[in-house]
Amino acid sequence: MSVLVRSGVGPLCAVARAAIPSIWRGKYFSSGNEPAENNPVTPMLRHLIYKIKSTGPITVAEYMKEVLTNPAKLLGIWFISEWMATGKSTAFQLVELGPGRGTLVGDILRVFSQLGSVLKNCDISVHLVEKTPQGWREVFIDIDPQVSDKLRFVLAPSATPAEVFIQHDDTRDHIEVCPDAGVIIEELSRRIALTGGAALVADYGHDGTKTDTFRGFCGHKLHDVLIAPGTADLTADVDFSFLRRMAQGKVASLGPITQHMFLKNMGIDVRLKVLLDKSNESSVKQQLLQGYDMLMNPKKMGERFNFFALLPHQRLQGGRDQMNARQSKPFASPVAGFSELAWQ
Repeated sequence: MSVLVRSGVGPLCAVARAAIPSIWRGKYFSSGNEPAENNPVTPMLRHLIYKIKSTGPITVAEYMKEVLTNPAKLLGIWFISEWMATGKSTAFQLVELGPGRGTLVGDILRVFSQLGSVLKNCDISVHLVEKTPQGWREVFIDIDPQVSDKLRFVLAPSATPAEVFIQHDDTRDHIEVCPDAGVIIEELSRRIALTGGAALVADYGHDGTKTDTFRGFCGHKLHDVLIAPGTADLTADVDFSFLRRMAQGKVASLGPITQHMFLKNMGIDVRLKVLLDKSNESSVKQQLLQGYDMLMNPKKMGERFNFFALLPHQRLQGGRDQMNARQSKPFASPVAGFSELAWQ
């Protein structure tokens, strides 16, 4: 977590900033060569510059939290919450009282347009760590000394607590770790082991094989993560090997498997055939086929999205409530999605 990392290195003030050894250049995150006209000074950028000048460089995790959970987004969520609680009226007024040019209300309205993804996804930030001759070093975000209203990536001058989450035998040069996700998985595992249940995680991800997945999107297009902060969504792929490790053996884990395989095991082909047979309109059939292609095509969502499950150990070993009428010993029934369904 960002606070944990910051406490490990102390406040990186002007003196410490001067000691940072090198600029870090990720492969996909930021080119660092964008002209000034393509880097508008947003209110969030001004806030970040002031923050960095006051306290020193910040972690990528802290940057993501600032950008993804800024006050405008929180206020937007509050208004939506109240709107839902009062009956979801088709017409309502959003009024900002006070001096100014309506900047805050404009930010809130932009949040409304993004709120579908906000409510469906949990914003979890990552720490970026790179292997150097001096050991693992975390990536921070600082102000570019050549351009006062521009941000850049730098390497921390010494080790930070984010290093604790890295396996010593990991062969990757760049690693993205997410302590927040680890805390969630630990709590889920504890509860599932204690009281039963299951957890299903579906997201973009990999099994400890990828490196540079931190990226930004604006208008459904890739966007430089350091340009115009607050105007783009920031994301990084889930490292499912890290989630498996954080379960600490308290529960059993399955996956990750691709969305293509998961949905195929769940019977999506049979479901599609039933829907197509029931439909008499060619336009509806076309929509069904297009939706199927989006979900299953390996070049689209089919192999980009992955599924991962946490279950009690006895679920896979067979519990007393899973007795076959012809057997005196427990048996474990297949886990839907992770093995092919048997249609009877």
